[in-house]
Amino acid sequence: MTHSIQTTVVGSYPQPNWLPVLPNSTSLRDAIMVVLKTQELAGIDVIADGELSRFDVNHPETNGMIDYFTGQMAGISKTLSREELQRFRDQPGMGFRARPAGVVREKIDEGLLDLTADYALVKTLTGKPLKFTVTSPYMLSKTLLDMHYHDRRALLMDLAEVLRRQVSAIDAAVIQVDEANLPGSPQDAVLAAEAINHVLSGAPHGKAVHLCFGNYGGQTIQKGMYEQFMAFFDALECDHVVLEFARRGYDELALFKDVKPSIALGLGVIDIKDNEVETPDEIARRIEGAVSTLGAARVKWVHPDCGFWMLQRSIADLKMRALVAGRDLYEGH
Repeated sequence: MTHSIQTTVVGSYPQPNWLPVLPNSTSLRDAIMVVLKTQELAGIDVIADGELSRFDVNHPETNGMIDYFTGQMAGISKTLSREELQRFRDQPGMGFRARPAGVVREKIDEGLLDLTADYALVKTLTGKPLKFTVTSPYMLSKTLLDMHYHDRRALLMDLAEVLRRQVSAIDAAVIQVDEANLPGSPQDAVLAAEAINHVLSGAPHGKAVHLCFGNYGGQTIQKGMYEQFMAFFDALECDHVVLEFARRGYDELALFKDVKPSIALGLGVIDIKDNEVETPDEIARRIEGAVSTLGAARVKWVHPDCGFWMLQRSIADLKMRALVAGRDLYEGH
């Protein structure tokens, strides 16, 4: 059955308990298969691996969003001096990290990073359309200490080129770039968009951008309002944006009337910072309100506000089922 509004997830999913206890390739494959099957059974249209393909037993709390990428790229070192550590800590906006993800000492290149191998494993485990997520080069750059380029744009674009080459060989239905640091630095919006666009220029199929205000310990990390990012959205070259609304409320929806019409809206209708499971009626009403504000041509996706990884699996599973039921109720199925 074809739906005018597609359901999807933002990316992450709670780790099955056995994975950190038995962190081997068999356990990882089994965990990814469970995550995919759970989404299939919930009826999600475009599913994801829960970002488990970048699971690292040494950094389970970060969900691999930063270190999985930078730790395998060439030109980035994990070893730094006390003076360099202090230099990183003195950088504005770095309060969320005690130390950098790495020190850039040479020109950045792919190194050992192999996202195509990660995707190849996931692809064998499901017949459903897949989403594959990568962290924005802007966010990656903010977690690095640059001792080589001394030029923010040059650093950004080399990070973006590495990711562009990687995703160009990934035939997922949707490639999604996750940006979770920009909301704290809106003055960099156009620069961040340029780097994100370069990554997505390699995507063979659907292109999405998730602007995230943070979800660590169920907390919002970055402050800000969507009105600060209208230039960012207009500068993006993507099919749709993946946005948080359920937690923030829907007062800012009307702003998106003026975003260029080629970008569809992905609507957050599930609050991932609350254990209460939404009812299908609530979700249908949220969709109806968004469509009445923006028009049916704009609202093409519904999803959680952010990833599920901080929730219990039982809660995440119920929320996914409610998401599909609410979309179906809205569409009259």
